[in-house]
Amino acid sequence: MGTMQKSMTWAGIALILATGLIHLVSAPDSFGEATYKGLLFVANGAGAAVAAVGIYRGVKSWGWGVGLLVAGDTLVAYILSRAVGLPGLEAEPDARFEPLGLASLLAEGLFIGVAASALGAAAQRSASASMRPQVD
Repeated sequence: MGTMQKSMTWAGIALILATGLIHLVSAPDSFGEATYKGLLFVANGAGAAVAAVGIYRGVKSWGWGVGLLVAGDTLVAYILSRAVGLPGLEAEPDARFEPLGLASLLAEGLFIGVAASALGAAAQRSASASMRPQVD
C-alpha cells in the first residue's frame, strides 16, 4: 500500500468516524424531537463504525460503500431537514448554521471526495493490472 493510498484510507476512517461521533453525541436531543430521528442518528454512528472497519480492512465494496451510503444519506437528510422538513418535523432553516451540523456536513463532504478518489484510484490500478501481458 503506497503512502497516498494509506493517507486516503486513514483520512476516510477519520472522516466517517467524525460523522458517526457527531451523530451519536446529538442522538439524545434528536430522540426528543422525534424517536425515528434519534434512531437514525444512532444508526448513523453504527454505520460509520462498520464503514471504518471495512475501510481499515481494505474491503472496498462494503467499507467505502457503506461509508458513502452513511455520508450521502446524512448529507441529503440535513439539506431536507433545513429546507422542507422531515416527516413529522417542521423545516429548520435557522438551524443550518449550527456548529455540529456544519462540522458534520464538512466531514461528510470531505469523506465523499476522499472515497471517490480512493475508489477511482483502485479502479485505475485494477484496469492497469488487467492490461499487463500474461507471462506463462
